[in-house]
Amino acid sequence: MSKSKLESLLAEVRACRICEADLPLGPRPVVRAKRSARIIIIGQAPGTRVHESGVPWDDRSGDRLREWLNVDKDTFYDEGRIAIMPMGFCYPGVLDRGGDKPPRPECAPQWHPPLLKALPNLSLTLLVGSYAQPYYLGDRSAKTMTETVRNWRDYLPDIIPTPHPSWRATGWARKNPWFEAELLPELRSRVRKLLQGGG
Repeated sequence: MSKSKLESLLAEVRACRICEADLPLGPRPVVRAKRSARIIIIGQAPGTRVHESGVPWDDRSGDRLREWLNVDKDTFYDEGRIAIMPMGFCYPGVLDRGGDKPPRPECAPQWHPPLLKALPNLSLTLLVGSYAQPYYLGDRSAKTMTETVRNWRDYLPDIIPTPHPSWRATGWARKNPWFEAELLPELRSRVRKLLQGGG
């Protein structure tokens, strides 16, 4: 797929209104990609701050994710190197008990296959959180997010699962010290090599 076709596809995604009736703040699909991207981050769905700015991971979770990757903002938002594609492209609203609703189910089946097909240079997929992991790992996903992330070596070299980098991740990392001691060094090493043009 040529660059112009990818741009046309991204324009289609950004104009998507499939689940408009179910979105409390209306549609504002958030996605970033260029054909040359080597890394893709698949998270869950934008929060209210990202909905307002239109910039993915434009919040404290994004700060923590960039720390995990050991990249600065300029590198993180260089879509020619890092593509960003959530499971749900728009802010889904709030649950009655608090917290954001799950990503809308329409997005991934509709848009992920053509977007991934248009990104032939990807070498690493970062599956962030408990929505992307079962969707992409299927039967290889463990019963819990923690167990899936604990089994991260099983998905190498092209996939690394992580928890969602919300404020809850601080306590989670304390209970699971192997994440910072073992997974993060491998993640940072692979990211660094790919950003430098290696394999």
